[in-house]
Amino acid sequence: MFSRFGLILLLLIIQVLMLFGIFRWFEEFLPHIMGGTALFTVVMVIYLLNSKINPTAKITWLIAIMLVPVFGVLLFAYTQSDIGHRALKARMNQIIANTRESVPQSEDVMEMLTRENQGVASLAHYIQRSGCHPVYEHTAVTYFPLGENKFEEMLRQLEAAEHFIFMEYFIVDEGLMWGRILEILARKASAGVDVRVMYDGSCEFALLPRDYPKRLRKLGIKCKIFAPVTPFVSTHYNYRDHRKILVIDGHTAFNGGVNLADEYINQKEKFGHWKDTAVMLKGEAVKSFTLMFLQMWGILEEKEEYGRFLAYPSFPVEAAKGYVIPYGDCPLDEDKLGERVYMDILNRSLKYVHIMSPYLILDGEMETALKFAAERGVDVKLLLPGIPDKFVPYALAKTHYASLLESGVKIYEYTPGFVHAKVFVSDSREAVVGTINLDYRSLYHHFECATYLYGVDCIKELEEDFQNTLGKCRLVTMDMVRREKWTVKLTGRLVKAAAPLM
Repeated sequence: MFSRFGLILLLLIIQVLMLFGIFRWFEEFLPHIMGGTALFTVVMVIYLLNSKINPTAKITWLIAIMLVPVFGVLLFAYTQSDIGHRALKARMNQIIANTRESVPQSEDVMEMLTRENQGVASLAHYIQRSGCHPVYEHTAVTYFPLGENKFEEMLRQLEAAEHFIFMEYFIVDEGLMWGRILEILARKASAGVDVRVMYDGSCEFALLPRDYPKRLRKLGIKCKIFAPVTPFVSTHYNYRDHRKILVIDGHTAFNGGVNLADEYINQKEKFGHWKDTAVMLKGEAVKSFTLMFLQMWGILEEKEEYGRFLAYPSFPVEAAKGYVIPYGDCPLDEDKLGERVYMDILNRSLKYVHIMSPYLILDGEMETALKFAAERGVDVKLLLPGIPDKFVPYALAKTHYASLLESGVKIYEYTPGFVHAKVFVSDSREAVVGTINLDYRSLYHHFECATYLYGVDCIKELEEDFQNTLGKCRLVTMDMVRREKWTVKLTGRLVKAAAPLM
């Protein structure tokens, strides 16, 4: 009733009633009404064409306003009004401004990176301008090709915690995985370790009871919900916390696609075998994940002691090669950081860009970047699910296949099951592992995070894992696209116009 869908349905009903009343009681003024509506539509079209909205989203709004002017304008005004998240935006901007210099960039590190690769140094400069996201060296990175690999190491690292444990996840679901973790968290909390857990409010729909934070607090665990569901219409609900971060004592951090639920470690089968990935960081770069967690914890109107936790030693790993940049993407600013990092990798690539993503719902810019890289002779491969978790996103992904294949992009589908990994690896020298999908929600509407890697030893392992996974996939051909089920084709084409708003 109070969801975004509920609001849309209510506005549609209001418009139908208004139009019925207009035609019934003001029949004699119909020519004037139609003329006024047409003029109003023209004004809105001109306004949209000159706005800063993403070009693909402009098309969606133009269609909506031209087809149903009253309803379309009402919905547009609502979504652009910032109702419900103005305070959130102001709070986030204040936090970023206050913490921008919390982890200073080493000038020596930036100079060395510039000498090694000017393109990567320029990307690092861009990432830094959106917040406190320095480039680091002396950070060891371990790659996990499956969720169960991450889980095993996670338990070992949690057992070693002495000072604090910070966990921020999109999904927390009761089961074997969360049960094992929770037992350690409760034990550590009783021993005096500062244990904090934050999860997204969407968990309340089907996974966790509303009073779950109280239950954790009884165990000594501090807990917060990001954007919990309340009976008030708000654009706030369009922005979800999709990040997955674990920080232990300021010297160890985990990041990647793996949530805290049994399907992510293949203890429960939902869509065949679940392919996911993650990384563990040890060393200087962990400070950025500590800061990212504290920023999100503090966004909920609570003063936080950043310096106290950032002061814990990170134990630099002197032998570790390469550079690491943990970064977060915030939907409340003007920087589409997640998308632009991906596009920069595509534009600088020389030999290959290999990608794993659960979804493929692209705007024009990202689709053009993928196609242009392939047309330049770069080996662009997309590894997508063979068994989808949701029908509509699966149908939307199919709408991009023909155009990408025509430009030389190779598309593979993972036949054993579902790919939830979010990985970019390019030219055996740089990679991204994180939470950022190739879809509108991740690129425009979610709080996200990722780890950028350059010259790090484990990049070789990422590429080997991609090639091993490729052996379990089917290559998509143009003939397969033409023979796709009509229900998939029709759904994708019908929903595509509304995709930027989903």
